[in-house]
Amino acid sequence: MMMMMGEMWPQLGSVIANFAMFAYAMFQQYFPYQLRGPIEKYTQKLFGYVYPYIQISFDEYSGEWFKRSELFATIQSYLSTKSSTEAKRLKAQDVKDSKSLVLAMDDNEEVTDEFQGIKLWWASRKNPPKQSSFSFYPQSDEKRHYKLTFHRRHRDIIMGSYLDHVRKQGKAIAVSNRQRKLYINNPAQNWSGYKATKWSPVVFEHPATFETIAMEPKKKEEIVNDLIKFSKGKDYYAKIGKAWKRGYLLYGPPGTGKSTMIAAMSNLMNYDVYDLELTTVKNNTELRKLLIDTPNKAIIVIEDIDCSLDLTGQRKKKKEKDDEDKEENDPIKKMRGGEESKPSEVTLSGLLNFIDGIWSACGGERIIVFTTNYVDKLDPALIRRGRMDKHIELSYCCYEAFKVLARNYLDIESHELFGTIERLLGETNMTPADVAENLMPKSDIEGADSCLKALIEALETAKEEARVKAEEEMRLKAEEEAKLKAEKEAKLKEEEEAKLKAEKEEKEKVESAKDVVKCKLCNGTSAKQDGKENGVIH
Repeated sequence: MMMMMGEMWPQLGSVIANFAMFAYAMFQQYFPYQLRGPIEKYTQKLFGYVYPYIQISFDEYSGEWFKRSELFATIQSYLSTKSSTEAKRLKAQDVKDSKSLVLAMDDNEEVTDEFQGIKLWWASRKNPPKQSSFSFYPQSDEKRHYKLTFHRRHRDIIMGSYLDHVRKQGKAIAVSNRQRKLYINNPAQNWSGYKATKWSPVVFEHPATFETIAMEPKKKEEIVNDLIKFSKGKDYYAKIGKAWKRGYLLYGPPGTGKSTMIAAMSNLMNYDVYDLELTTVKNNTELRKLLIDTPNKAIIVIEDIDCSLDLTGQRKKKKEKDDEDKEENDPIKKMRGGEESKPSEVTLSGLLNFIDGIWSACGGERIIVFTTNYVDKLDPALIRRGRMDKHIELSYCCYEAFKVLARNYLDIESHELFGTIERLLGETNMTPADVAENLMPKSDIEGADSCLKALIEALETAKEEARVKAEEEMRLKAEEEAKLKAEKEAKLKEEEEAKLKAEKEEKEKVESAKDVVKCKLCNGTSAKQDGKENGVIH
């Protein structure tokens, strides 16, 4: 009997609360304005003595007018699991993985919850508007809110551990229920206006996983363990005094699976992907704004970082002047203000601050990924540890990677042709993308044998092409070396001839000087003899 009474009192309290809300609405509408204040004051005091329950409201919009409360969304996610089993009126809230619906309780619906033996009541409320007026945003009197009701003797537990439990569980449920999205940054001129944002999303349903990636199992396991360790490292990063982020540099030839690796990371971590197009970012200030607007649990990607921008921060004055002259002569660009034609002014320093400066600590649980085909072109400061913490080389297809592809594409674990393929893969380079293309059946009548034979043929062709290319390169190299040798020998010969010519000219000069002296001596002797003969005494 006591148990029944214990269960009836909370329900009776809820009924009383609903009646009180109705009476209060009538009071607000019909009672004179001048008398409302004193009556409300003493009524609430009296009600507080009689009513043993406490109520907390969580508004949908709080703080900034147009910004939805994060706490409201967290509570909505927390209650979604209870709503689907207890509530009688439900509404579809979202779609998970394009398959299952995520349900939430409808307006003016109630569900119960229990925490450490304490019973609580959650209610979803939405007041009808007092007056009808056109507005893009909800009116202040029609915003939704959740109301939590509990006995006042449990105040400390509810205010402390329970609300913290709701917040943590709600965030975890929201992450598991959400549909992953791929975002692209908008140009700065589109950041203002109704519902304008810095990022535009699309649904991201890439099927790649680490199980389907063609890579050495040991290397794959190392990457997976590193990602999982990062996702659980909030306290560890706080202990060592570092921002909760991690950088990955993916490098290798085209077709080795860099973009697929990013998709597999997203699916493993359940993170959204933010594809940052640097060429549309005007300057370092905009880059920082994009970082601030990126939430936690995100993978920020800059693909082909070596081709994105001239990250030296240097600008050729002559080129700028030519561009300005062209803009002045173009009436269309004049009308647009020249915004689209101006080159990005993002500098290497700005990008370094973005990934590793003080601004990188504005948020947490972020992964930053750079991809490049030519890692040697990148500035060492950009890819050092602490910025790009883990360097992952995605190279040509090896035998272990081939076996993964054969299992994915042909559903086979072994075959008599595997030995030949293993030998050929060790003798020539072929990207996983090319191997996968050869393994993919092109018709319903094609089986594993024909696909493997097509791969062997492609590998032999690639091997022959590589041999011919190598021979051609060796021939060109030999010709270049012979040419350089001939030029060197010609230069030496020319220098030798010039030396001999110089020596000959020097010798001729010496001989000529000797002849002059001799001639002078001869002329002097002749003059003396002529003087004597003529009786001239000197």
